[in-house]
Amino acid sequence: MSVHFKKLALIGIGLIGSSIALAARRQGLVEVISIATRRQETLDEARELGLGDIYTLDAAEAVRGADLVILCAPVGAYAALAEAIGPHLEPGAILSDVGSVKEHVVRVVGPHVPRGVSFIPGHPIAGTEHSGPSAGFAELFAGRWCVLTPTQGVPQADTDKLVSFWQAMGSMVECMDAAHHDMVLAITSHIPHLVAYNIVGTVADLEAATQSEVIKFSASGFRDFTRIAASDPVMWRDVFLTNKDAVLEMLGRFSEDLSVLQRAVRNGDGAALETMFTRTRAIRRSIIDAGQETAAPDFGRPHETPPTPDVPFVREHGGGDDA
Repeated sequence: MSVHFKKLALIGIGLIGSSIALAARRQGLVEVISIATRRQETLDEARELGLGDIYTLDAAEAVRGADLVILCAPVGAYAALAEAIGPHLEPGAILSDVGSVKEHVVRVVGPHVPRGVSFIPGHPIAGTEHSGPSAGFAELFAGRWCVLTPTQGVPQADTDKLVSFWQAMGSMVECMDAAHHDMVLAITSHIPHLVAYNIVGTVADLEAATQSEVIKFSASGFRDFTRIAASDPVMWRDVFLTNKDAVLEMLGRFSEDLSVLQRAVRNGDGAALETMFTRTRAIRRSIIDAGQETAAPDFGRPHETPPTPDVPFVREHGGGDDA
């Protein structure tokens, strides 16, 4: 399906927003890109980088005449943004976002979406530990998933158009309901970030001498945690506050499993430890088989980028235990 938008409005221009601007421009998906952000310094940086055509501190001004609007700000700002832009959204426009939680987005944005505007929340599962307009790059979404959670009453043609937009930027696309998305992402993304923040925080609390040795002799596993823990603190604060029910449920399961491991270590139960490690090793293999990582050795040094599928695809998913 060929996709083209006359005007794309990006509300927020950090890592994800700037990457969308670069990828959409490279693929010829839009004619005009309008950028709005709340800080003048950020807007000036976006202008210097040439990320858009129109730059403004007024989100309402940015969305006027736009047939695709994507909220790229922290999810905690969505309610105020939706209230500000709602009256100015064009009939027939598509409104989406890039937030890591979806039920909250539907709850706080939905009431401000006027009749005739298709509200299709989205979540590109891609990123780095870097933030800001200069962190973006056009290849960020290549070979990565983007989850869409269309709201009730959205025309299928509009969903298909947004699917094609993300596919054109290199993403694989899956549609599912918002609640199921939040539960899946709680375990695959949110809990790992929470654990990383906690582990690195433990190091920060160590005595200075011990802390310096931990940093000096850090192995690749710990370095991976520090990379995750370097992610945007405002964005992740909002993620945990807006998806707390799913996060707490998954954190409870994680805590139970951690207690099992603790008992196995205390009791010297090698068989239980080996069984657990064998089972989790299989999960790692399945991630590699799914093309979301490579089996190349990585000892804290960069290796080749995971392969990009030859043909992006979309898969519908209504939720359930088989995700």
